[in-house]
Amino acid sequence: MPVLEKITEINDVLKDVFNYTQRNETVKADFDEYLATIGSKNISLNQMEKIFLPYIFERRLNDKFILEMYKEEAKNKEVVDSLIDAQASIFEVKKILKSGFELYNLINEKTYTVSSLTKMTNFRGVYSGQYIAGRIFNFQDEYFIVEISSVLSHSQKTEAYRFAVMKLIQNPRALYYDNPEKEQEVLNAIKEMYEKFNKAFNTDIILTTNKHADDIIGAFNEGEEIDLSDKGSNIENYKFFHVKELENNYGNFLENSMGGFAAHNETYDVAVIFDKNKGLYAVPFYETFCHIFEDKDSVENAKQCIEYFLSNDSVPDTILERVYNKYPNFMEIVNGFLETSYTFEELVHKYKSEYFAHKLYSSATVLFCSNAFSEVFDIISAPKTEKPEITQKVGRNEPCPCGSGKKFKNCCGKG
Repeated sequence: MPVLEKITEINDVLKDVFNYTQRNETVKADFDEYLATIGSKNISLNQMEKIFLPYIFERRLNDKFILEMYKEEAKNKEVVDSLIDAQASIFEVKKILKSGFELYNLINEKTYTVSSLTKMTNFRGVYSGQYIAGRIFNFQDEYFIVEISSVLSHSQKTEAYRFAVMKLIQNPRALYYDNPEKEQEVLNAIKEMYEKFNKAFNTDIILTTNKHADDIIGAFNEGEEIDLSDKGSNIENYKFFHVKELENNYGNFLENSMGGFAAHNETYDVAVIFDKNKGLYAVPFYETFCHIFEDKDSVENAKQCIEYFLSNDSVPDTILERVYNKYPNFMEIVNGFLETSYTFEELVHKYKSEYFAHKLYSSATVLFCSNAFSEVFDIISAPKTEKPEITQKVGRNEPCPCGSGKKFKNCCGKG
């Protein structure tokens, strides 16, 4: 099928999706409420498109995305499936083409040639060297760009890479999605690091506390020897509690993460586990979780601990399986707290369904293999230097005397 016919087909589907948001009573009520909530009740059609696209891609109703709901009545399900699988990422604009772009995906490190669904005159403000937050998808072996939500200048490279890492932390699979070469790199890293971990510690699990976990992981990453004799857990009273440092909110998430587990004042147990198939995990309250199946009445907030392990996306199905295999009463205790009658298979399919739908590896391993994370980590971990004192008169558009290579107005002349 010629590209123009594909574009017509895709645009017809997008128009019908918009009509669907108006004809389906449940979706219409939610969309109207959504518009009211963000203060966009009376807007132009151009503004509506910028709001409509994120809505259909990201909004969930009754555990289904809007596009998944629309698919149930869609005539062209092939296009809808392609849209459902769209990649939301940040891209460096490599080239402006006659009918599209050449884009480098900062997250999965792959270059795409994409066609525009609209006239290129709609992208007059986009130039080579800039960064765009957008959404692309593959339809019948050709890539199309369906949305550009924001544009960053070439001087905002750090912000672009920070955004890429934020998206990667939210969805580690994005590193190797649509890039089998990158996934193979992750698998090779897991194999190499697993052998290194077992050689270093003669085990695949270390029980410690948040006060020592960072040192252990750091020593392993740097290939340094570390004495574990004084870094055991030694927990006397097992209890589960909320640790805000473990949240993945944005803000200064990278700087906060560098504080590590030790940033929390109160001591809690942490298991450093290397899963030979999925990578390195640091699992807070693992020993507390295990102790529930030894003496559940002695663990404070035992039910909340179980719910945490089931609902936390960073705890894979294999960690649950490890504990299940260790304690024959696992399902009896879990079902007792949840007031359910699951089998283990039913439990993991309900709470860890994402691990069955996709190949998922540990966030630590994914970040280790990410060029974007390495670049941002180098920036935020670099020693902070004070701006040099500028004595001579410098034009705003002249090179900054500090030697950064930036214009004075974008460097020491800021503010």
